[in-house]
Amino acid sequence: MKPPEFYIGHCPIGTNHPPMIVAELSGNHHTSLQRALKMVEAAKKSGVTAIKLQTYTPDTITLNIHEGDFVIRDHSSLWYGKTLYDLYKEAYTPWDWHKPIFDRCRELGLIAFSSPFDETAVDFLESFDVPCYKIASLEIVDLPLIRKAAATGKPLILSTGAASLEEIALAVETARNAGCKHLILLKCTLAYPSTPSDCHLRTIPHLAESFNTHIGLSDHTLSLGVPIASVALGACLIEKHFTLSRADGDVDGPFSLEPHEFTSLVEESRKAWESLGTIRYTPLPSEKTSLSHRPSLFFIADLEAGTAVEEGHIKTLRPNSGLAPKELPNVIGKQLLCPVKKGTPVAWHLFNGK
Repeated sequence: MKPPEFYIGHCPIGTNHPPMIVAELSGNHHTSLQRALKMVEAAKKSGVTAIKLQTYTPDTITLNIHEGDFVIRDHSSLWYGKTLYDLYKEAYTPWDWHKPIFDRCRELGLIAFSSPFDETAVDFLESFDVPCYKIASLEIVDLPLIRKAAATGKPLILSTGAASLEEIALAVETARNAGCKHLILLKCTLAYPSTPSDCHLRTIPHLAESFNTHIGLSDHTLSLGVPIASVALGACLIEKHFTLSRADGDVDGPFSLEPHEFTSLVEESRKAWESLGTIRYTPLPSEKTSLSHRPSLFFIADLEAGTAVEEGHIKTLRPNSGLAPKELPNVIGKQLLCPVKKGTPVAWHLFNGK
C-alpha cells in the first residue's frame, strides 16, 4: 500500500506529482539580510517551489569553546580549523531575519519553512505557522526534537544522512507516535561536497518499502544527474543548497547550485517525472507516423499473372504498406492472379482475390 498523498503548503506530495524543489539558503547569505532576500528572489526566478532556512543560534547549537572536540580537525573539511561556534556564528540566519524572509517568500508565492535545531526553534517557527518541519541528518538522533516537531501535527521531513537503518526506524517511530501523519524521508550523503558514487540512490525504493513513506533527496553534489536519477527511483522532493555565485566564497558555496543550475534542475526533474508515465506497450498516437515506416513485403520485379512467387521476387522494405515480414514463408509458391509491377506491396488479394 502506497502512503497517502498530502500537501506542503500549496504543493502536492506524491509520485503522481512532479517533485517539490527546495532551495536551501543555509549560510550563503554572507551575514546580509539584503543578500538573503536577493537569494529568495533569484530562487523564485529559477522556478523552485520552496525556500528552506535553518533556525538556530551559535548558542543553541554548541558552546563557545575553542579547544578539544569544539574545533574542526578534519583536514578534508571545508571548515578545517574553525571552532563550531565560529562556524555557526558565520552561517546562522538571525532569528529577526525570519519574518522578512518568510514575508518575501509569501509575496512571491514561494513556500517557506525551516530546520529547527532545538525545541525553542520549533516554538519560534510555530509563530510563523510554517507548513512543515525538516529535521537535519545529524539531528535524527535528537528524539526530543523530533517529538516536539511531530507534535505540531504538520508534515515532517527527516534527513537520513549517515544514519543506520535502526536509527531511522527509531526516528520514524518517534515521529509517528508523537502525532506525525505525513512523513518524508530524505536520502542524503553527509559529505560536503559529496560525490555521485557515494550517493547510493538505490536506497530510495528500499526506504520507501521499509517505512511505507514518501522519499526525497537531500543532495550535496554539484551534479544534476544525481537528483534527476532520484526522480526515476521515486523521489518526491529534492533539496539542494542555493548560492548566487560559488565564486563569492559562501560558507556552503562549494556544494551549492547557482540560479541557472537550479533552473535546469527544475526543468529536467519535471521532464524526468513526466517521462516515467505508466506501464504501456501499445503504440502512442505520437508514434503513428513512425509506425508507417515499419518494413513490410514488396515485389522487387515485374511479374506476369500466373507466376509462382519465389524468394527472389520479394523483399522486406520500408514503408509499412505490404504484408508483415513474418508472412514471407506463407506467400512463397503462391500464384499471382494478376500482373504486378516492381514496388507493389505484397497483399493477399493478389493471390486469392479477397
